[in-house]
Amino acid sequence: MQLTEKDGYFYGRGTGDDKFMAATFVANLIRYKQENFTPNRDIILALETDEEIGDSNGLGVQWLLKNHRDLIDAEYALNEGGGVGIKNGKLIRNSLQTMEKVYLNYRLEVLNKGGHSSVPSTDNAIYHLAEGLARLGKFSFPVNLNATTRSYFARTAELESPQTAADIRSVLSASPDPAALARLSANPAYNAQLRTTCVATVLEGGHAVNALPQTARAVVNCRIMPGEKFDDIKAALIRVLADDQIAVTQVGDANPSDPAAVDEELLATIEKTSAEFWPGVPVVPIMSAGATDGLYLRNAGIPTYGHSGLASDVDDVRAHGKDERVGVKAFFEGGEYLYRLVKRLAGGK
Repeated sequence: MQLTEKDGYFYGRGTGDDKFMAATFVANLIRYKQENFTPNRDIILALETDEEIGDSNGLGVQWLLKNHRDLIDAEYALNEGGGVGIKNGKLIRNSLQTMEKVYLNYRLEVLNKGGHSSVPSTDNAIYHLAEGLARLGKFSFPVNLNATTRSYFARTAELESPQTAADIRSVLSASPDPAALARLSANPAYNAQLRTTCVATVLEGGHAVNALPQTARAVVNCRIMPGEKFDDIKAALIRVLADDQIAVTQVGDANPSDPAAVDEELLATIEKTSAEFWPGVPVVPIMSAGATDGLYLRNAGIPTYGHSGLASDVDDVRAHGKDERVGVKAFFEGGEYLYRLVKRLAGGK
């Protein structure tokens, strides 16, 4: 998709996820060089490939770690994610992403003898799969909060409407009100912070318009809360689909990562710099509902934090979409923020 500027936005696939940060870091390094800035710490920029497929071919961050660990070894890393949140036109938080959910897919498949469509049977592969998926669509995994998400919700409650704030505090209590949990879960962003989610993302079936389907398949994409067992997730899917004709198979391996402990120097520098750009806006540790290559760095012993300085509407998430966009003002403001933040973290003259 071609980059387009329209109505105060830059439109284009990857504008926010994650070309903003890549372009900003490159431009800022050039700027440091032009200013003859000499840092006390090394500033390492690593731009790699295939994050959206989890580096499954091993040609991105895993290749760097395996073959050139010395070139990217660092005290910590700043990564995509952790933007500045806007809600109803008001700045509400500057996020510091310290952990992320675990990405894992499952393939669902129904096989059938098929036949001629003029003599249909109720034993239909597509119907079996569709009915199982309908049951899955009504299912919610149990609430599973951790220290980061508890802190996130506690800070968020201070900024929400009275009803939502009350619902959040109820969910954080020892005895959550089911109605409060239901209202909070109806918000997709909050629901993703409350629990594991599994959603159908790909569907295919049949081979001809005049034949009974011999196959029906779907992919269910799960974002699993850290610490939960993958066998338990698969067992839950099988139980909810409730049809022994639907085979459930894990696709690929999961790559969990431990949370990055908050570095006090980093946090203090972020809070100081953030206050210069967005006074009164709190810096809030968060868990990413998505996945990033930061997990490979964390697992290699390099604490990694999602922190971009890019402001966007928390209720208008367009990443991966055909209409992905970033605000022009937010683009340049975020770039200046990262310029100042990295310069302070690096020290020097």
